[in-house]
Amino acid sequence: MEDREHLERVLRSSGDWANNPGPDEMRDLIRGTDYIAVVGMSRDPMKPARRVPSYLTAMGARVIPINPLAGRMLGTPARKSLEDVPEPVDMVKIFRPSNQVAPFIRSAAARPECPAIWLPEGVRDDVATAEARTAGLVVIQDLCIYRVHRAMGGSLRKAWRTR
Repeated sequence: MEDREHLERVLRSSGDWANNPGPDEMRDLIRGTDYIAVVGMSRDPMKPARRVPSYLTAMGARVIPINPLAGRMLGTPARKSLEDVPEPVDMVKIFRPSNQVAPFIRSAAARPECPAIWLPEGVRDDVATAEARTAGLVVIQDLCIYRVHRAMGGSLRKAWRTR
């Protein structure tokens, strides 16, 4: 069962006060996300850049790994770059250090489907994020999607819509 206060606390835990989705908008964003391109997905199963995409896959999301050094990840061929993803994506999740995310934010913002862009907890680039937000994209930074998803309810599979 969703605990709205818990979800609000998780959303406020981000260091970026400009993250604009409130609980209702965040719920709509998460539930409307099927395809997630994960830039910087790790081959190491112990790293968050692998554990979080694995969790999202288990919850029903279709994860497209972006890692130029990997062959297959989570049973899916890894792509060398975001530009190598021909299918539309609902979200681009970027697992790179803060000082490396700007080109990936700009690449995601240039996609015709205007996906949401999500940077994990501790990762932010206020300049590139502001540019993407000014262009009309939803950009969330310095926030853990796993924590948000867990705060959305006890039956986690219900957060992703059924196919």
